[in-house]
Amino acid sequence: MAAEIHSRPQSRRPVLLSKVEGHQDAVSAALLIPKEDGIITAGEDRTIRVWLKRDSGQYWPSIYHTMASPCSAMAYHHDSRRIFVGQDNGAIMEFHISEDFNKMNFVKTYPAHQNRVSAITFCLASEWLISTGHDKCISWMCTRSGSMLGRHYFTSWASCLQYDHETQHAFVGDYSGQITLLKLEQNTCSVITTLKGHEGSITSLWWDPVQRLLFSGASDHSIIMWDIGGRKGRTLLLQGHHDKVQAICYIQLTRQLVSCSADGGIAVWNMDISREEAPQWLESDSCQKCEQPFFWNIKQMWDTKTIGLRQHHCRKCGQAVCGKCSTKRSSYPIMGFEFQVRVCDSCFESIKDEDRTSLATFHEGKHNISHMSMDISRGLMVTCGSDRIVKIWDMTPVVGCSLATGFSSR
Repeated sequence: MAAEIHSRPQSRRPVLLSKVEGHQDAVSAALLIPKEDGIITAGEDRTIRVWLKRDSGQYWPSIYHTMASPCSAMAYHHDSRRIFVGQDNGAIMEFHISEDFNKMNFVKTYPAHQNRVSAITFCLASEWLISTGHDKCISWMCTRSGSMLGRHYFTSWASCLQYDHETQHAFVGDYSGQITLLKLEQNTCSVITTLKGHEGSITSLWWDPVQRLLFSGASDHSIIMWDIGGRKGRTLLLQGHHDKVQAICYIQLTRQLVSCSADGGIAVWNMDISREEAPQWLESDSCQKCEQPFFWNIKQMWDTKTIGLRQHHCRKCGQAVCGKCSTKRSSYPIMGFEFQVRVCDSCFESIKDEDRTSLATFHEGKHNISHMSMDISRGLMVTCGSDRIVKIWDMTPVVGCSLATGFSSR
C-alpha cells in the first residue's frame, strides 16, 4: 500500500515541481545549484537572489542582494562557488557564496562592456571571464588581476556565447543572424569562420564538446545544428516552435535536444536517429515541374503568351515550383519539419504516413520563457522570463529514464 501512495504515474510530460515568485521585474537568468535544493536568480529589478527549499516545501530567499543596475546575465561556478553577474550598465560583478548558501561576499567589478552584458562564461583553468554585450563585442578578462586581456568587435549586438574550454574557441551569435567562431589567445584572437543560415537574430547557442556539435536558436523560430567537428557547416534544420527560440540544451547522454521559446513552448527533440539535411533552394526562371515561366521571366512570358507565376520552393527537394505544382502541405520530421510545409505534388506522393510520425514532443510551459537552465544529472530544468515567475521542472518523464529523479522530497 505504501508503494502505491508514493508512486507517481509517468505522464510523459514535464512535471512542474515548484513555482517561485518574488522578483519585481523580468527574471533575466535562473540557475539550479548542483547537489542542492536551491536556485540562483538575477532580475531586471536589480536583485540577485539565492532561494533554498525549506522544510515546508516552499522556496525562500536565503540571499537577497541589490545591484547598481538591472541584472542581464549570470554565470555560476559551483566547485569554487563563484557567481558572476552581468549588468545593464556593462559591468560584471563577482561574488563568492558561502558553503551554506546563506551569505554572499563581493569580490570585484570587471569593466567588461560599454553597454548591456548579454552572456557570461567563466573558465577556471585559464582564470578567464569571457562575455558578450550590446556594445557589439566579446571581451575576455583575467579574474586574478581584473584586467582586460582582449576584445573583438562585430557589426551587430553580440547576443549569446558558448566557449570550448579545451580548444579556447568561442562561438558568438549576434543580432544580424550570424555566428562567429573565434580562437581566443592571451591578448588577441583570430576569426576561424562565420556561420550563416538563420533568417533572424541569434537568440541562443549550445555547444556539445563531445560530439563537437553547435546548436543555434533564433528569432526566426528555428534551430540549426552545425557539425563543427565534421566541418560540414550547416547540417540540420529543426522547425517546431511558434516563437523565437530563447534557450537550448543538448543532452549528450540520451541524444536529446531541449528547446524553449518565448511563447512558453518546450520541445524535446530526438537526435538519436539519422536525420536528413534540408536541401538548398534551387533557383530557376520557370517552374521546374511544368516549365511555366515565373513573373520576372519576361522573354518566356512573351514567347508563350502566358502570364508569369509566383515562385515557391518544395521543402523536401528544394526545387523552384509554381503554386499549381505545389498544392499540398505535409510535415516531414526526419528533415526537421514538425509543422506542415509546402511540398511539390510529386514529393507529397513519396511521403508515407510513417514518415509523418513526429520526432519531437511538445509541451506547454504556460509562461513566458526567456532563459532556461538544466541540471542534466538530475533531469531538472528551471525556466524564467518577463512574467517574473521562475518554474522548476522534473524533465525525467521526457528525457529518458536513465537520469535520476528530481529534487529530494524532504
